[in-house]
Amino acid sequence: MEKITIRRSQVSDAAAMARLMSHPEVFSGLLQLPYPSEELWRARLQDNAAPGKTDLSLVAEVQGAVVGSAGLHPAGASLRRRHAMGLGISVAAEAQGQGVGRALMAALLDYADNWGQVLRTELTVYADNARAIRLYEHFGFQREGLMRAYALRNGAFVDTLAMARLHPKPPRWD
Repeated sequence: MEKITIRRSQVSDAAAMARLMSHPEVFSGLLQLPYPSEELWRARLQDNAAPGKTDLSLVAEVQGAVVGSAGLHPAGASLRRRHAMGLGISVAAEAQGQGVGRALMAALLDYADNWGQVLRTELTVYADNARAIRLYEHFGFQREGLMRAYALRNGAFVDTLAMARLHPKPPRWD
């Protein structure tokens, strides 16, 4: 694969995000629905870019084309959960297995560990998504639980794993 560039997403990425998320091999691995619109993605990207938002939304590009996206999102509004963020990631079908997911994960976790004051990064993944689970475990995520019949996918309820990663070396004041 060509050089992968990671950058913050922009509202102008709405059409590319709608294309990425409309592929059956992509949306079926996520909690996304088929047939996303450009307007939906424009609104999501606009919301993520609003002043005061702590979400981090990234895209991966190869030769100027968006081939993946990833984000860190607050786990909730509670003061007692500010140390935790949820992680989401998607890679275009044609770019899977070519280092895009690894590049996005490295960028997200660098941000979480060195800039975002994140102690706990959480995610859910379909229990049958072996490739994604291997990627997450490579980056230090551990399985915390199985959620049975968590989501409807292609007419069947499927199980999901809850996984999390604690900061490997939490910052301290010397």
